[in-house]
Amino acid sequence: MNSELTTAVRRIVVLGGGSAGWLTAATLAAELGGDAPDALQITLIESPDVPSIGVGEGTWPTMRATLHRIGLSEVDLIRECDAAFKQGSCFDGWLHGGAGDRYYHPFTLPHGHGEADLAGIWLQAGGEHAFAETVGAQPHVCDARLAPKQTTTPDFGGALNYGYHFDAVKLGHLLRRHATTVLGVRHVVDHFTAVRPHENGDIAALATREHGELEGDLFIDCSGMASLLLGQHYGVGLRSEKGVLFNDSALAIQVPHADPQAPLASATISTAHAEGWTWDIGLPTRRGIGLVYSSSHTDDVAAEQALLAYLQRSGLADADVSPRRLRFDPGYREHFWHRNCVAVGLSAGFIEPLEASALALVELSAAMIRDEMPANRADMDLVARRFNEAFAYRWSRIIDFLKLHYVLSRRDDADYWREHRSAETQPDSLRDLLQLWAHRAPSRNDFYRNEEVFPAASYQYVLYGMGFKPALRALRADRRAAAVAGLKDVATITRRLLGALPRHRELIQHIREHGIAGRPAP
Repeated sequence: MNSELTTAVRRIVVLGGGSAGWLTAATLAAELGGDAPDALQITLIESPDVPSIGVGEGTWPTMRATLHRIGLSEVDLIRECDAAFKQGSCFDGWLHGGAGDRYYHPFTLPHGHGEADLAGIWLQAGGEHAFAETVGAQPHVCDARLAPKQTTTPDFGGALNYGYHFDAVKLGHLLRRHATTVLGVRHVVDHFTAVRPHENGDIAALATREHGELEGDLFIDCSGMASLLLGQHYGVGLRSEKGVLFNDSALAIQVPHADPQAPLASATISTAHAEGWTWDIGLPTRRGIGLVYSSSHTDDVAAEQALLAYLQRSGLADADVSPRRLRFDPGYREHFWHRNCVAVGLSAGFIEPLEASALALVELSAAMIRDEMPANRADMDLVARRFNEAFAYRWSRIIDFLKLHYVLSRRDDADYWREHRSAETQPDSLRDLLQLWAHRAPSRNDFYRNEEVFPAASYQYVLYGMGFKPALRALRADRRAAAVAGLKDVATITRRLLGALPRHRELIQHIREHGIAGRPAP
């Protein structure tokens, strides 16, 4: 066998910092780096002139396990990244835009999910009460502005499932410090200037302005939407999804709280309107607010006016508004791992910020690279094929799930919403599922891969939160009894949590001052 193919993969070069680059470098270094003879040598090249986008401020609960595995504490995250707890998303105005149009997609599964059929009993009772509030306690906890854990709960533990809201730029700084000072990642601050290719077409080295050529065996492209390695060097195209999910623009601002001591939300608030939709993320010291829209349906002036109107309704009319305008082409790469180069983060693709999947895909990508790290170049092509298959599937499932929010909407105040419902804009895979779900609830049989990006319960929350009413068979007597008992348990659990959990803002302040059980603040 060619000696180049049997050469061990030891030198990893990450191009680009930010949350994607540093999270990937830390994930690899935490378990594959070190001083052992076969340990990976990980180098991250970061331009001194490229600012972080700093918009992705929400995570899924998976981030807790990720931070724990790389050795970061929750105390450090909360103290250094202006972080708070995220318990899910609250959708306002997505169904019809009238009174009472509001539902939750919480992170905690319905009580007894997979055992007691709470969805079935809820539907057979007429589905008059809000689904998420009927099958779980978390929406009630969010409405009361309570935290998902107590002051005595250890790092990353909770009474309810949760992720985080944080300042994305500060997270990148925390990850950089941890990766370089604790995990041994080499940090090169320099301008990338060119790719030096190998004779076989692989990347041999990345040329820099001050540090010369940095050689490697595997190159990870975290260069953002520019996709300098996979997109520009190798010419791997972007598969556009603009015909399915229309949004290609966003306005983003950061504003102080109208009342700095007001109760702190622990869900991302997503509000629909004629121009698109608005996210609203509460951090302890400020709010991150943005409006997402389609340039084919709304011009920039109308979008900015809609954002200003949202601020006025939110009591933030006095805020100094100079929003950043972001453009993106919704889609993902035709493949993600080509030869000895793999794209992670925005260089692999971006759809839109609805349901905050961007950082979760970074986590999943970094974890699969870590777990499937090829021993040599000959194995790399096999790993690349598996990686490409896995992430093509994950991107398509994300698109189905995001599109579901639009397909179910009955808003009729703009072509934007009407065209989102048209059959020709819907993926075949989603139409097939909706046909099945007209007669049964989403189940694990619909999503059979390991580490599905959205479980069946997430589809239930959106479907039933937006008024989708299937025609189900009557429950058997034993399953009906189990479901009725489950609903009683939900009521009991809800009362207990509402009486036991602290206010969200108070818990954040407690952690800042005193730390978390077993891990005091320095």
